[in-house]
Amino acid sequence: MDSKNQVEARDTHLHYLLHWEQKQPNKTYLVQPLSDGSVVEYTWGEVARQVRLMASYLQSLKFPAHSRIAIYGKNSAHWIIADLAIWLVGHVSVPLYTTLNAEGAAYVLEHSEAKLFFIGKLDGIADSWHSVKTIIPENMPCIRLPLAPDYPAPTWDEIIAQTPQSENLSLPQEDDLATIIYTSGSTGLPKGVMQSFATLTRPTHSLSGTFAVTSNERTLSYLPLAHVAERMFIESASLAAGFTVYFANNLETFVQDLNRAKPTIFFSVPRLWTKFYLGINEKIPLSKQKILFKLPILGKVIKRKLLTKLGLNHIRFALTGSAPLPVDIIKWYRSLGLELLEVYGMTENCGYSHVTRTGQYAEGFVGHVQTGVQCKIDENGEILVKSPGTMLGYYKNPEKTAEDLTADGFLRTGDMGEIDASGRLKITGRVKDIFKTSKGKYVMPVPIEQKLGNHGYIESVCVGGASLPQPVAFVMLAEDLRNHLVEGKQQREPVEQELTALLNSTNEKLESHEKLAFIVIIKKLWTMDNDLLTPTMKIKRNKIEALYQQPLESWAAKQQKIIWE
Repeated sequence: MDSKNQVEARDTHLHYLLHWEQKQPNKTYLVQPLSDGSVVEYTWGEVARQVRLMASYLQSLKFPAHSRIAIYGKNSAHWIIADLAIWLVGHVSVPLYTTLNAEGAAYVLEHSEAKLFFIGKLDGIADSWHSVKTIIPENMPCIRLPLAPDYPAPTWDEIIAQTPQSENLSLPQEDDLATIIYTSGSTGLPKGVMQSFATLTRPTHSLSGTFAVTSNERTLSYLPLAHVAERMFIESASLAAGFTVYFANNLETFVQDLNRAKPTIFFSVPRLWTKFYLGINEKIPLSKQKILFKLPILGKVIKRKLLTKLGLNHIRFALTGSAPLPVDIIKWYRSLGLELLEVYGMTENCGYSHVTRTGQYAEGFVGHVQTGVQCKIDENGEILVKSPGTMLGYYKNPEKTAEDLTADGFLRTGDMGEIDASGRLKITGRVKDIFKTSKGKYVMPVPIEQKLGNHGYIESVCVGGASLPQPVAFVMLAEDLRNHLVEGKQQREPVEQELTALLNSTNEKLESHEKLAFIVIIKKLWTMDNDLLTPTMKIKRNKIEALYQQPLESWAAKQQKIIWE
């Protein structure tokens, strides 16, 4: 294996790795925190060494070419190193979400015909390891990555210590199948999205150019690497640009991990941006912030301190995606001096579709097409996108592939939208999310949810009510407010008054058939663990609606504006 002198758009991840091994072998690539508070740093040279040794071992198993190899674990340095080793030996990686239940994991292993199972970082608490380990086939070889739980299988360190390096390892071709990413999906069985090295690397190369990403960047990885967004922004981008990736240890150490990383680039989802926003507002009310921010010198100092407290004071650019972020929250970050840039895409096009470029933010829009992307709206209002990241198709599902890809290569996104005169795209809802009330009127829930989601009392919201004359909103209160209610520091009546005012003001902005009948304050939290949120913390609409379908009519009969579950 020989490295080239420079990274090119048509190279694969392995070409990238070898380039940086040659150019900066002693520079830290991956930083892994441990439970005792210490960290392990892996240089580009060390990562390449371990990749070669594990690839040599996998080669010795003599699996057929392009065999599928599963990776199950939380984000860690060795998740990425294992992925690279799978590719170097000519196989296909199949990542599994750690929140998959046993049934879902069994389906992915069987459907992909996985030949081997990498067990990664798990704790058995915030993941489904205890159930998943019961469905691993007895004859399936397993390898435990560092930080993996106990299991009767050899460890990564044992294997690379005993394996001589093969002289017959070769780099893949850019059009080779690289990975099958199973969609987390809110309906039906997950679909296996096939992506080649080309569909993974070409978008990354273009995006890195758009934001002038260099090898001096730092970022924090905490969203699931099994999801295309983290796979592209963390794995592919770091390999293309040669920058350093820090990992989060767990939820409790997240702020500490973020401050250790001091990220210069950062991608997150609306749920986290909202939590940061609500956390600051709990300590400094918005009304007080507005006064403080206007102070000539002190205002700038306070803004800088707030960003420092969040661990975001070194950010060059920050991205948000996977779901809409309320406009008021975007404006709040902008008032602090942090410009959140929205990105739009999906698993089927490697998340490479639209982006808001610096200085070009427009309220309600996700930005312009990225380099090499074409976009149009069909006669039904659905967004169609043709992208360098467009999938090869769905694994073992040519019918669904033909349904979602047009003859001329456009992907049917399932999203509805509008394009303005300058070419900016606005997402107006999901084709499948639109529901009909009992009056026969169609309602698009997402725009209504965005209006409600601006409020500081609300962490998450789902609008439904297909069986009722008018739609309703299911609301999960902000964490601090929930805690204060439980502890008796907050009474229900002021909350009801505030949300009633929100309901009335929102209804004033809606068409008559869209006006909300009432708000339900839910008791059961929506989480990934109970399968009511996707791994990127988007609501699973159909499951949430099904959960409240039975009591819905009795709630409606109460004729109250605010219902407590």
